[in-house]
Amino acid sequence: QVQLVESGGGLVQPGGSLRLSCAASGSIFGIYAMAWYRQAPGKQRELVAIITSGGSTNYADSVKGRFTISRDNAKNTVYLQMNSLKPEDTAVYYCNADVIGLLGRGDYWGQGTQVTVSS
Repeated sequence: QVQLVESGGGLVQPGGSLRLSCAASGSIFGIYAMAWYRQAPGKQRELVAIITSGGSTNYADSVKGRFTISRDNAKNTVYLQMNSLKPEDTAVYYCNADVIGLLGRGDYWGQGTQVTVSS
């Protein structure tokens, strides 16, 4: 019913930048919020940033000032601009959307995109 596709991950040196994108498609009537999570090996998935339909944002303390979440509501797309990347940012990054679809409100996940920060 609803699909989320992430892109933009890759290998970058410490201090570098990447921009992740996530496009939602399918039978979508509205999106309450979209968010980025990440999961490093051996760790639980954690919230990185979230943006609501009204444009409110929230960030994990570890990325505040370095990452920026933004959206294009017309395209049902969310972005994560990541600057000043650190090795500890290495993780699989997942897009999440709180969506109103044909069956009502539901929560959906993308497949993930790998971000590796290394010298």
